[in-house]
Amino acid sequence: MKISVASGKGGTGKTTIAVNLALSIDNAMLIDCDVEGPNSHIFFKEPMVKLKDVSIPAPEFDLDKCTYCGECAEFCQYNAIAIVGEKVLFFEELCHGCGGCKIICPEDAITEVDHHIGIIEKGGSKDIVLYDGLLNIGEPFGVPLIRELKQFADDSKTTIFDSPPGTACPAVEAMRDTDFCILVTEPTPFGLHDLTLTVDVIREIGTPFGVVVNRDGIGDDRVERYCVNENIPLLSKIPNDLHIARLYSRGVSIVEGLPEYKATFAGLHDKIKEMV
Repeated sequence: MKISVASGKGGTGKTTIAVNLALSIDNAMLIDCDVEGPNSHIFFKEPMVKLKDVSIPAPEFDLDKCTYCGECAEFCQYNAIAIVGEKVLFFEELCHGCGGCKIICPEDAITEVDHHIGIIEKGGSKDIVLYDGLLNIGEPFGVPLIRELKQFADDSKTTIFDSPPGTACPAVEAMRDTDFCILVTEPTPFGLHDLTLTVDVIREIGTPFGVVVNRDGIGDDRVERYCVNENIPLLSKIPNDLHIARLYSRGVSIVEGLPEYKATFAGLHDKIKEMV
């Protein structure tokens, strides 16, 4: 089974839920898809080891063949190519590596070269395998790296994907093609606002989902009332506990520092299995 853990905003406890869920069930693995700032590894002792480089194809222009017709620039939906007189301007940071410009060029003046965007690493512990991706600084587009990272999922295990925050393309890619999505929120006006945005997205994707309220007790019951009104399963509530915050600050998981919580996260997994 593949479970994604997502949130409409950063800082709600998405990584906390993903890591502790993985540590509380048998035969699990964890993939940190937050490639702009992966941090699941801080809860594991083994250092992350580089597995592979990840690149996307980028166009290279043969100006001896180019007639500056502009078809490539017209085709590119991301405005990565511009033809100005007899000059080709290529904005590499806008390129999504789709390869369409090469296909459409009538003069066969475009070839492709590898553009390195990041790496994939492996770590974890003797019980849990952890993979993460690390996007190069300045790279604006992490979806190809997330897509490559998800290929490491093992169908014989329960794979948990720690998604990027928000509702943009990276988060959608992490949530896509999973069996269930846990939406993590907090009981505050900001938490509710961003939860509603993520609910809209996950309903478009069509993945079954439910909500976990983290830091329960700091706000009000508006999140719970929203879930009732929208017929969204409220899977669990994690209290706003100073002991948990102290553990987190030292890079210690909840279930390692407070073993009684293991039943809470195992119960969360059981609820998900019943819904899938």
